Amino acid sequence: MKNRYWLLLVVIALLASCTDKFEEYNTDTKNPSEVPGESLFSNAEKSLSDQISSTNVNLNIWKLVSQYWTETTYTDEANYNIVNRTIPDQIFRYYYRGFLMDLKRASELINAQTPVTDADKVVQQNKLYIIDLLEVYSYQRLVDIFGDVPYSEDLDITNISPKYDDAMTIYKDLISRVTADIAGLDNSEGSFGPADFYYRGDVASWKKFAYTLKVKLGITIADADETLAQSTVESAYANAFSSSSDDCLMPYLTNTPNTNTLYEDLVLSGRHDFVAANTVVDVMNGMSDPRLPLYFTQVNTSTVTGVEKLAYVGGVYGENSPFDNYSHVSDQLLQPTFPGILITYSELQFYLAEAAARGWNVGQTAEAYYNEGIKSSILWWGGTDAEANGYLANPSVNYTSAVTNTGNWKEVIGTQSWLASYTRGLVGYTTFRRLDYPAFNMPPTPPTGVASIPTRFTYPVNEQTLNEDNYKAAATAIGGDKLTTKIFWDIN
Repeated sequence: MKNRYWLLLVVIALLASCTDKFEEYNTDTKNPSEVPGESLFSNAEKSLSDQISSTNVNLNIWKLVSQYWTETTYTDEANYNIVNRTIPDQIFRYYYRGFLMDLKRASELINAQTPVTDADKVVQQNKLYIIDLLEVYSYQRLVDIFGDVPYSEDLDITNISPKYDDAMTIYKDLISRVTADIAGLDNSEGSFGPADFYYRGDVASWKKFAYTLKVKLGITIADADETLAQSTVESAYANAFSSSSDDCLMPYLTNTPNTNTLYEDLVLSGRHDFVAANTVVDVMNGMSDPRLPLYFTQVNTSTVTGVEKLAYVGGVYGENSPFDNYSHVSDQLLQPTFPGILITYSELQFYLAEAAARGWNVGQTAEAYYNEGIKSSILWWGGTDAEANGYLANPSVNYTSAVTNTGNWKEVIGTQSWLASYTRGLVGYTTFRRLDYPAFNMPPTPPTGVASIPTRFTYPVNEQTLNEDNYKAAATAIGGDKLTTKIFWDIN
């Protein structure tokens, strides 16, 4: 019996001697509860690019909404039915609970670091400015999708009912934030290094990104506040992207889970859900666009057995379009390493063409920027100088001839900007909404009460129950939570 007591005392003594190590024994070193801010930034970059690139109908239907693609069997999304799969709810979740929250936490963690040297302080500040730029980029997309959205009270886990801020007020603040980021970025030191997937920590590249983003913010509000728009663009254009080598891209890898999500959605899935839409194929066929074989494949249209007659044919937008009967996505989009595309030099050129057409002081003519936008797009996709020059000589493409023929620079620039934005559906859709060109096809079975092409996404269903008062206030402020309510910058 005495031996048992002695054994118990020994065990107690041993346990007591280890109490100062208690937290170590309860810490999972393989799954840390806190990660470095730099790692959260990397995760946010990939998550943002994945969401933009994806064609999963539960997460991202912009390639359908912008009428680059249409569906083969299940046509709800091509008919602008976004409720069945609660797509707005998914977008809110990916933006607010996903990469925006990662960026916020990354900023907090990096800001809490104590720099040792002056150089360390510069690196720290550069990281914070770059994080802010990606936040601005993300918030602009949210506004362009929904209109008024949570902004000043969002990302606060203690506030489950954030108010919705006025969309124009958000835009003004985003412009101010980018302006401050530009002033703060210091090229004398680096930033994230290899933790930055887009620019490998190169601050000069991020500064060009910032100027380009500022141009994009400015041109988007051109019809809503021309004075602010003009000053914003004129103050930024000269230091924005100077070639396609400046493009902001996500470099994907050959192996999952680090491949482009298009590869996952279109190849690994084994599904054949999408074909080219007749909207884009008809426009490109009509202009003999050299990007057709770079965007899509041909299909045999011959009705004679043994005879092949290849052509580019798009499925009727919004209707069942059997996969074997219509043009498919080109092979380069099916590669696991096809990059995620955030913003490009070509996109910038069309914004500046528009600015010049409006009479703003942006250094060159509308035609010069327009030509460069087309040429840089063709070359980026794998075309040649000869093809680009031949295309620009086409009377339906040549700026002077096309504007003379149509009498409308918005149609000419808008159509080519939309064509160059292929795979970046939200960009193409926003161009259509702002400039009203090109003409989109009305799908056969749109939601009840929708008699024209939708101009925004409705708010998440969850917001109607979980944040009811603020949801109702936002819906009233924008003129009703409808697919056809226009975003504030969509004036015409």
